[in-house]
Amino acid sequence: MPVVTYSLLRIALFLAATGVLWGVGMRSWLAPVIGAVIGFALSYVLLTRQRDAAARHLADRAARRGASGGTVARDAQDEDAEASVLPHGTGGAER
Repeated sequence: MPVVTYSLLRIALFLAATGVLWGVGMRSWLAPVIGAVIGFALSYVLLTRQRDAAARHLADRAARRGASGGTVARDAQDEDAEASVLPHGTGGAER
């Protein structure tokens, strides 16, 4: 949930910055571009706590996935087993 919260707050900052630019008369394609830059700068300064919470959430999730049975190693073993069954020269990557 912290990732969703952080993303929604960033989108809100972008929309607010673009809305302010649109409101003061900048009615061209530059308004959303400059709004994105302003939104990025504001989110970097204002959303530190939310960004850190989202990063912790993603790191914890990655750690749980890595500790839950070694799926990466198992995938590599499955790929190696399947590659050894194929006739030589059909892989396309080897030349």
